[in-house]
Amino acid sequence: MRELSTQRHLQPMNSVQTSLIKWSAVLILAAAGFLLSGLPTTAQGVQHLSITQPGGIPGIPVMTGIQQTTNGIALTWDGPSGYYQVWHKFHLTDASWLAVGPQTNLSRTATLTNIQGNDFFRVFGPSPSYAGAMACAPCHGNIYPTVTNTPHAGAFSDPVFMMVGGQTNSSCLACHTAGYGLPTGFVSASRTPLLAGVQCENCHGPAGNHTGNTVNPTIVPQVELAAQVCGGCHSVRLAPAEVVAHHPMSFSFEDWSASPHGAVVPDVLQSMAASAANISSCGRCHSGSARLALLEGQNPATLLTNDYNVAITCAVCHDPHSTSVWTNVLAGVITFTNQLTGNVAYITNNALGPIYTNQLRCALSSTNDFVLTTADVFSNKYNPAINVCAQCHNDRGAAWTDTSRSPHHSPQYNMLLGTVGELATGTTPGLPSTHSRLEMQCAECHMQNATNNASGHTFEVASDQICFNCHSDPAGLIQLVTNNIAGQIQLTTTLLNLWATNAAPAALLTNGTVAWEYTTAGDLSPGGSGPNAAGQVLIPDDIKKARFDLYLVFYDGSYGVHNAPYDIELLQSAQNWIDGQLYQ
Repeated sequence: MRELSTQRHLQPMNSVQTSLIKWSAVLILAAAGFLLSGLPTTAQGVQHLSITQPGGIPGIPVMTGIQQTTNGIALTWDGPSGYYQVWHKFHLTDASWLAVGPQTNLSRTATLTNIQGNDFFRVFGPSPSYAGAMACAPCHGNIYPTVTNTPHAGAFSDPVFMMVGGQTNSSCLACHTAGYGLPTGFVSASRTPLLAGVQCENCHGPAGNHTGNTVNPTIVPQVELAAQVCGGCHSVRLAPAEVVAHHPMSFSFEDWSASPHGAVVPDVLQSMAASAANISSCGRCHSGSARLALLEGQNPATLLTNDYNVAITCAVCHDPHSTSVWTNVLAGVITFTNQLTGNVAYITNNALGPIYTNQLRCALSSTNDFVLTTADVFSNKYNPAINVCAQCHNDRGAAWTDTSRSPHHSPQYNMLLGTVGELATGTTPGLPSTHSRLEMQCAECHMQNATNNASGHTFEVASDQICFNCHSDPAGLIQLVTNNIAGQIQLTTTLLNLWATNAAPAALLTNGTVAWEYTTAGDLSPGGSGPNAAGQVLIPDDIKKARFDLYLVFYDGSYGVHNAPYDIELLQSAQNWIDGQLYQ
């Protein structure tokens, strides 16, 4: 079997040189120093692709990092599934390479000792053998028919791609074919038609060896969740200028990388490491690998061994294998009366149509309430017809009777619908905002059609342009609303602190530093702590309701933009309850 290799040079730590890359049919030569920032691929125990390569999964060995260890270095690389062997030599002019172990490395990592400061390394691995998607069909017949109907499958015959001459443009072919530029990969439409379009092997690696021997577990193509697989093509950084000009909206890797979705929250990661149960409960929304395991009916607590430090990557929200057909619950002209203000809005929703298709795992909008608590059985509550963002951005069943900690930082969907919180009237909440009737709900504002090659995958509201559809001065209105809600949050917090100082039961004044807080104090009491379980019993119900409403508004994070009238209603209810306790 023909082998390909990748090389890397280990320089002294005080040496900084420009990286050099030489290409030949079988060789990559690179000069690089220690990567002192560490290797995320090895830190979590299971190696994931950590670099972006045009076309997806690398078809030849590619070095991904060198890190100093106590007695040597840790070397990582990526490439096709199969056996690898590491070689090294002390100087570039040395006549021969020295093998480091046998050709039995399947993990694509190696820890090397007895090295020198100017060592060069080379990794030999399996040669790419591309077979084309049709070779996958006999065994993967449940997936193949749906994949062929996705935009990926038609990437080579896309009208815009053809119009700009992409079928013969080397700048385009790596991302519109399988294995372009590699041995056995795409050459031309006439010579290798079965490798045209984005196929299985773009995302899973060359599969020719596997199709010839399906029982050999060492050459099974990869199932990789890392966003870097998608980032190999969906990246402005890697795209030539002429490609960027024709894809102004499709480059999302950089945006995603800069978003909170691009990393697992550190304290959640620690909690998952401390408890296997938390991998299933917290991981369902904080770990991409855990959520995908749950979607496949598996138990991440037993399936994932030190592999839960995977962010909310592309495949968590997007289904690469099929398209979905959705009923647009907000299609057409909507006449909406806000129950709190009495204002009537006429909203025209005509971007998607009554039925729309995409590759999202869940719908863009929904109008029924949804919560998913950590105690819920995931399969019993999962509903793909619920807004894709609401799958995680929901209140998790928070109630004013909870005392251990404040509501989770994720009540956005329920606040948009006005279905969580306590009202002074005692009525059951259900006071949706006008914004909840926008056709794409969250995506309408958080993923507006962007400019400057941004895809909206930072999920920040970077523009108020869409607001002009209904508001003549959106900037002024946003400032007015957010300033008002921020002031009301501050006032409510001040009143609670005043109650804690002047009206709280004496026993609470020595039971925690903030008498009105949850046992684990929320972010409105930085550095403080609340009463323990026994002390929580002494806090009046009205104070518990007030703090609950306060934190819901605060953790919604929009300062009234999602549902300003409801925010005001909750905060006024909270203030009335506190006043009653202050002046009773």
